[in-house]
Amino acid sequence: MPLIVMCGYPCSGKTRRAEELKTYFELNTERKVHIVGDGALDVQKNCVYADSQKEKDVRAALKAEVERKVNKDDIVILDSLNYIKGYRYELFCLIKHTQTPHCLVYCLTSDEQSSTWNTSRDAAEQYTQDIFDALILRFEAPDSRNRWDSPLFTILKDDVLPFEAISDALLKRKAPPPNQATQSQPLSSVNFLYELDKITQDVLMAIFNAQKTSVPGDLISVPAGCRVMEVL
Repeated sequence: MPLIVMCGYPCSGKTRRAEELKTYFELNTERKVHIVGDGALDVQKNCVYADSQKEKDVRAALKAEVERKVNKDDIVILDSLNYIKGYRYELFCLIKHTQTPHCLVYCLTSDEQSSTWNTSRDAAEQYTQDIFDALILRFEAPDSRNRWDSPLFTILKDDVLPFEAISDALLKRKAPPPNQATQSQPLSSVNFLYELDKITQDVLMAIFNAQKTSVPGDLISVPAGCRVMEVL
Protein backbone atom coordinates (compact mmCIF):
# COMPACT_ATOMS: atom_id res chain seq x y z
CA MET A 1 0.00 0.00 0.00
CA PRO A 2 2.31 2.88 1.12
CA LEU A 3 5.55 3.89 -0.58
CA ILE A 4 8.72 5.08 1.14
CA VAL A 5 11.10 6.94 -1.17
CA MET A 6 14.69 7.06 0.02
CA CYS A 7 16.76 10.02 -1.11
CA GLY A 8 20.30 11.27 -0.60
CA TYR A 9 23.84 11.53 -1.86
CA PRO A 10 25.59 8.37 -3.01
CA CYS A 11 26.91 6.54 0.07
CA SER A 12 24.75 8.50 2.50
CA GLY A 13 23.31 5.53 4.40
CA LYS A 14 20.10 5.01 2.42
CA THR A 15 20.36 1.23 2.25
CA ARG A 16 21.05 0.92 5.99
CA ARG A 17 18.04 3.10 6.77
CA ALA A 18 15.86 1.13 4.34
CA GLU A 19 16.78 -2.10 6.13
CA GLU A 20 15.98 -0.51 9.51
CA LEU A 21 12.56 0.52 8.22
CA LYS A 22 11.93 -2.95 6.81
CA THR A 23 12.77 -4.57 10.14
CA TYR A 24 10.55 -2.14 12.06
CA PHE A 25 7.47 -2.63 9.91
CA GLU A 26 7.87 -6.41 9.78
CA LEU A 27 8.09 -6.55 13.59
CA ASN A 28 5.31 -4.06 14.31
CA THR A 29 2.79 -4.68 11.54
CA GLU A 30 1.46 -7.65 9.64
CA ARG A 31 2.38 -6.12 6.31
CA LYS A 32 4.92 -7.45 3.88
CA VAL A 33 7.77 -5.07 3.10
CA HIS A 34 9.50 -4.97 -0.27
CA ILE A 35 12.75 -3.12 -0.92
CA VAL A 36 13.22 -2.08 -4.54
CA GLY A 37 16.70 -0.85 -5.35
CA ASP A 38 19.66 -0.80 -7.68
CA GLY A 39 20.98 -4.02 -6.17
CA ALA A 40 17.93 -5.99 -7.31
CA LEU A 41 18.62 -4.90 -10.90
CA ASP A 42 22.30 -5.91 -10.74
CA VAL A 43 23.27 -2.37 -11.71
CA GLN A 44 26.86 -1.50 -12.53
CA LYS A 45 26.73 1.94 -10.96
CA ASN A 46 29.70 3.55 -12.63
CA CYS A 47 28.61 2.35 -16.08
CA VAL A 48 25.03 3.45 -15.55
CA TYR A 49 25.69 6.92 -14.18
CA ALA A 50 28.27 7.62 -16.88
CA ASP A 51 25.62 7.16 -19.58
CA SER A 52 22.47 9.30 -19.42
CA GLN A 53 20.40 6.85 -21.47
CA LYS A 54 21.38 3.88 -19.28
CA GLU A 55 20.57 5.92 -16.19
CA LYS A 56 17.17 6.82 -17.63
CA ASP A 57 16.49 3.14 -18.39
CA VAL A 58 17.39 2.14 -14.81
CA ARG A 59 15.08 4.78 -13.34
CA ALA A 60 12.27 3.54 -15.58
CA ALA A 61 12.93 -0.06 -14.51
CA LEU A 62 12.86 0.89 -10.82
CA LYS A 63 9.62 2.81 -11.27
CA ALA A 64 8.05 -0.12 -13.11
CA GLU A 65 9.09 -2.50 -10.32
CA VAL A 66 7.57 -0.17 -7.71
CA GLU A 67 4.36 -0.02 -9.72
CA ARG A 68 4.19 -3.82 -9.86
CA LYS A 69 4.67 -4.22 -6.11
CA VAL A 70 2.48 -1.39 -4.79
CA ASN A 71 -0.86 -2.76 -3.57
CA LYS A 72 -3.37 -2.27 -0.77
CA ASP A 73 -1.51 -4.34 1.81
CA ASP A 74 2.26 -4.21 1.36
CA ILE A 75 4.85 -1.50 2.04
CA VAL A 76 7.33 -0.69 -0.70
CA ILE A 77 10.67 1.03 -0.05
CA LEU A 78 12.46 2.51 -3.06
CA ASP A 79 16.16 2.46 -2.17
CA SER A 80 17.96 4.49 -4.79
CA LEU A 81 19.45 7.97 -5.20
CA ASN A 82 16.13 9.49 -6.36
CA TYR A 83 18.04 12.72 -6.73
CA ILE A 84 16.01 14.25 -9.59
CA LYS A 85 12.93 16.17 -8.48
CA GLY A 86 11.15 15.41 -11.76
CA TYR A 87 11.53 11.69 -11.07
CA ARG A 88 10.20 12.12 -7.55
CA TYR A 89 7.21 13.90 -9.06
CA GLU A 90 6.63 10.90 -11.36
CA LEU A 91 6.59 8.66 -8.29
CA PHE A 92 4.09 11.03 -6.65
CA CYS A 93 1.82 10.72 -9.69
CA LEU A 94 2.14 6.94 -9.42
CA ILE A 95 0.95 6.85 -5.82
CA LYS A 96 -1.90 9.25 -6.62
CA HIS A 97 -3.00 6.87 -9.36
CA THR A 98 -2.83 3.86 -7.02
CA GLN A 99 -4.49 5.82 -4.16
CA THR A 100 -1.86 5.16 -1.51
CA PRO A 101 0.10 7.42 0.88
CA HIS A 102 3.84 7.96 0.59
CA CYS A 103 6.68 9.74 2.37
CA LEU A 104 10.26 10.73 1.64
CA VAL A 105 13.21 9.81 3.86
CA TYR A 106 16.15 12.11 3.13
CA CYS A 107 19.53 10.85 4.39
CA LEU A 108 21.35 14.14 4.76
CA THR A 109 25.15 14.00 4.79
CA SER A 110 27.93 16.30 3.70
CA ASP A 111 29.74 15.48 0.49
CA GLU A 112 32.90 14.95 2.56
CA GLN A 113 31.20 12.34 4.76
CA SER A 114 29.70 10.54 1.79
CA SER A 115 33.05 10.58 0.02
CA THR A 116 34.69 9.02 3.08
CA TRP A 117 32.07 6.27 3.20
CA ASN A 118 32.51 5.70 -0.53
CA THR A 119 36.28 5.19 -0.30
CA SER A 120 35.85 2.85 2.69
CA ARG A 121 33.86 0.40 0.55
CA ASP A 122 35.33 -2.51 -1.34
CA ALA A 123 36.82 -1.33 -4.63
CA ALA A 124 34.11 -3.10 -6.64
CA GLU A 125 31.39 -1.24 -4.73
CA GLN A 126 32.88 2.23 -4.96
CA TYR A 127 31.82 5.07 -7.21
CA THR A 128 34.70 6.51 -9.19
CA GLN A 129 35.60 10.01 -8.09
CA ASP A 130 34.38 11.55 -11.35
CA ILE A 131 30.98 9.83 -11.11
CA PHE A 132 30.68 10.64 -7.40
CA ASP A 133 31.42 14.34 -7.99
CA ALA A 134 28.98 14.49 -10.92
CA LEU A 135 26.16 12.97 -8.84
CA ILE A 136 26.78 15.42 -6.01
CA LEU A 137 26.68 18.30 -8.49
CA ARG A 138 23.42 17.12 -10.09
CA PHE A 139 21.66 16.35 -6.81
CA GLU A 140 18.33 18.17 -6.36
CA ALA A 141 17.57 18.28 -2.65
CA PRO A 142 13.98 17.58 -1.58
CA ASP A 143 11.84 20.44 -0.30
CA SER A 144 8.88 19.81 2.01
CA ARG A 145 7.01 22.69 0.34
CA ASN A 146 6.68 20.49 -2.74
CA ARG A 147 3.75 18.10 -2.41
CA TRP A 148 5.79 15.33 -4.05
CA ASP A 149 8.48 15.68 -1.35
CA SER A 150 6.02 15.75 1.55
CA PRO A 151 5.84 14.44 4.21
CA LEU A 152 9.63 14.74 4.40
CA PHE A 153 11.81 13.14 7.09
CA THR A 154 15.36 14.47 7.10
CA ILE A 155 17.78 12.11 8.84
CA LEU A 156 21.35 12.95 9.89
CA LYS A 157 23.97 10.21 10.13
CA ASP A 158 23.70 9.79 13.92
CA ASP A 159 19.92 10.20 14.16
CA VAL A 160 17.52 7.46 15.22
CA LEU A 161 14.79 7.03 12.65
CA PRO A 162 11.42 8.47 13.79
CA PHE A 163 9.68 5.15 13.23
CA GLU A 164 6.34 6.11 14.76
CA ALA A 165 6.09 9.36 12.81
CA ILE A 166 6.93 7.57 9.56
CA SER A 167 4.41 4.85 10.37
CA ASP A 168 1.70 7.44 11.07
CA ALA A 169 2.47 9.23 7.80
CA LEU A 170 2.02 6.00 5.89
CA LEU A 171 -0.74 4.20 7.75
CA LYS A 172 -2.86 6.95 9.32
CA ARG A 173 -2.84 9.54 6.56
CA LYS A 174 -5.25 9.63 3.66
CA ALA A 175 -3.91 9.06 0.18
CA PRO A 176 -3.71 12.16 -2.01
CA PRO A 177 -6.80 12.54 -4.17
CA PRO A 178 -6.45 11.56 -7.82
CA ASN A 179 -6.67 14.19 -10.52
CA GLN A 180 -7.59 13.97 -14.16
CA ALA A 181 -4.00 13.36 -15.22
CA THR A 182 -3.60 10.31 -12.95
CA GLN A 183 -7.04 8.72 -13.34
CA SER A 184 -7.77 6.11 -15.95
CA GLN A 185 -10.07 7.59 -18.53
CA PRO A 186 -13.37 5.76 -19.18
CA LEU A 187 -13.54 3.79 -22.37
CA SER A 188 -15.54 5.37 -25.18
CA SER A 189 -18.70 3.73 -26.39
CA VAL A 190 -18.13 1.17 -29.13
CA ASN A 191 -20.55 3.23 -31.26
CA PHE A 192 -18.71 6.51 -30.61
CA LEU A 193 -17.31 7.01 -34.12
CA TYR A 194 -20.60 6.03 -35.76
CA GLU A 195 -22.60 8.43 -33.57
CA LEU A 196 -20.09 11.24 -34.12
CA ASP A 197 -20.23 10.80 -37.89
CA LYS A 198 -24.05 10.70 -37.88
CA ILE A 199 -24.35 13.86 -35.79
CA THR A 200 -21.80 15.66 -37.98
CA GLN A 201 -23.73 14.75 -41.12
CA ASP A 202 -27.03 15.91 -39.58
CA VAL A 203 -25.52 19.26 -38.63
CA LEU A 204 -24.03 19.78 -42.08
CA MET A 205 -27.32 18.92 -43.81
CA ALA A 206 -29.22 21.36 -41.58
CA ILE A 207 -26.77 24.12 -42.48
CA PHE A 208 -26.84 23.38 -46.23
CA ASN A 209 -30.65 23.27 -46.29
CA ALA A 210 -30.92 26.53 -44.36
CA GLN A 211 -28.54 28.28 -46.75
CA LYS A 212 -30.92 27.62 -49.66
CA THR A 213 -33.66 29.82 -48.23
CA SER A 214 -31.96 31.98 -45.61
CA VAL A 215 -30.28 35.34 -45.94
CA PRO A 216 -27.21 36.57 -44.03
CA GLY A 217 -28.15 37.30 -40.43
CA ASP A 218 -30.83 34.60 -40.12
CA LEU A 219 -30.54 32.25 -37.15
CA ILE A 220 -31.02 28.53 -37.57
CA SER A 221 -31.14 25.62 -35.16
CA VAL A 222 -29.10 22.53 -35.79
CA PRO A 223 -29.50 19.07 -34.21
CA ALA A 224 -27.24 17.55 -31.55
CA GLY A 225 -27.57 20.19 -28.90
CA CYS A 226 -29.93 22.61 -30.67
CA ARG A 227 -27.18 25.21 -30.82
CA VAL A 228 -28.28 28.39 -32.59
CA MET A 229 -26.02 29.44 -35.48
CA GLU A 230 -25.96 32.54 -37.60
CA VAL A 231 -25.91 32.01 -41.36
CA LEU A 232 -22.91 33.80 -42.88
